[in-house]
Amino acid sequence: MPSSTDPVRLLIDGVWTPAEAGRQRAVVNPFDASVVTSAAEASAADTDRAVRAARAAFDEGSWAHAPAARRAGVLTATADALQEHREELARLETLDTGKTLAESRMDVDDATAVLRYYAALTASDAGRTVDTGRPDAISRVVYEPVGVCALITPWNYPLLQISWKIAPALAAGNTLVAKPSEVTPLTTVRLFELLHEQLTQAGAPGGTANLVLGGGAVGAALAEHPQVDLVSFTGGAVSGRSVMRAAAETVKKVSLELGGKNPNIVFADAHLDAAVDFALTAAFLHSGQVCSAGSRLLLHRSLHSGFTAELARRADLIRLGDGLAKGTETGPLVTAEHREKVERLIAGAVAEGAVLRAGGGRPTEPELQAGFFLRPTVLDHCHAGMTIVREEVFGPVLTVELFDDEDEVVALANDTPYGLAGAVWTQDAGRGERVAARLRLGTVWINDYHPYVPQAEWGGFKQSGTGRELGPSGLREYQEAKHIWRTVTPAAQHWFAG
Repeated sequence: MPSSTDPVRLLIDGVWTPAEAGRQRAVVNPFDASVVTSAAEASAADTDRAVRAARAAFDEGSWAHAPAARRAGVLTATADALQEHREELARLETLDTGKTLAESRMDVDDATAVLRYYAALTASDAGRTVDTGRPDAISRVVYEPVGVCALITPWNYPLLQISWKIAPALAAGNTLVAKPSEVTPLTTVRLFELLHEQLTQAGAPGGTANLVLGGGAVGAALAEHPQVDLVSFTGGAVSGRSVMRAAAETVKKVSLELGGKNPNIVFADAHLDAAVDFALTAAFLHSGQVCSAGSRLLLHRSLHSGFTAELARRADLIRLGDGLAKGTETGPLVTAEHREKVERLIAGAVAEGAVLRAGGGRPTEPELQAGFFLRPTVLDHCHAGMTIVREEVFGPVLTVELFDDEDEVVALANDTPYGLAGAVWTQDAGRGERVAARLRLGTVWINDYHPYVPQAEWGGFKQSGTGRELGPSGLREYQEAKHIWRTVTPAAQHWFAG
């Protein structure tokens, strides 16, 4: 990686290059607001060059039609490289995002697992044969690459989110242009350095995997570019709708993951120690900057007093600090502007009648004053009409709502424009399965929160997005289905007498 005086560059057509106009953006460590390095800021011309390089590489065909084993080999070798550079990547992820080093190491491992999963899956993806009912005809459905893919990722899980997109895109034989968040580009750049080395060794065209850096204007240019065939976007709902509108002009394929407002339901018969512990993890992991964060605690009324008291007590004990330091349990928010947004939402909730049980403000420790820290916050006596219950906060804020019975809590959980994830806590297996079936969510955990595996699809209902990442469906997002019919012994039909 470059030093603080050597700006991060763009990767276009196999060449690391500065931005055309020479523009740069500072990359800031959210722990202390120090500048880690600077990154090139791509122009419209840079973005166009990257797309055209990807287009030429795809149309040339050597990657799109490469044997599955060759494509799988690149992904496997890149996965190995991630593990070889695990500590370096984890440190960069923490410098970029502020999360703890333990979380960053898990992200490297998870990204590695995703690459290896799609390497294995593409080797066995041979399509299917269709029964025609005729002995003289063979009918097959095969899956081919979409073409040029624009991959746009958020700032909270930079390495992990780009791996979810790169792995199936390349496994399917596509070429791509990636744009990470301008706030957290460092691990994506390092991944592309490792990936580019493997693609070069495999003889792939230079434009197979391109990287552009910059803000929303770069993402918009990718979404509307006529030579892009698919846009995969993970981020906020407002930006996602803009991507969808831009893509509609040329009827691109679109995959969107737009976050959630995720219910964590605790029934009276739950294992309470585990439920309290996981309620904290669900809400405050990475300071709540997680699309699937369990930010809405739906608590059976009989548990209210004791459960919320223990939750608030433990929330106040969470140790904030430098993600690189031993003993830190959670880090800062990603930017000063984002912290201010979360603070406004907390103040608005209190004005609407919520009761502050824990947190609600900035820490007082001198060593945390330069960073973008906010104490884990528990808001009691919330209801579905409050802004903080309906809007995605993306910060360390947990709201508490009460319910009396199963039908009521299902209605409360589904009373949101989002539908990404959620959990049900109960010792009644039948109730757990019954409630899970009624929740309009893409992922439901029963007596757990947050685990996922590359083999299982990830995505949401309603305004949480379209399409799916991970699993076999994640590969299909980057493919087109083609039906091939072959008549073995063709003969004239004489449909028309002449």
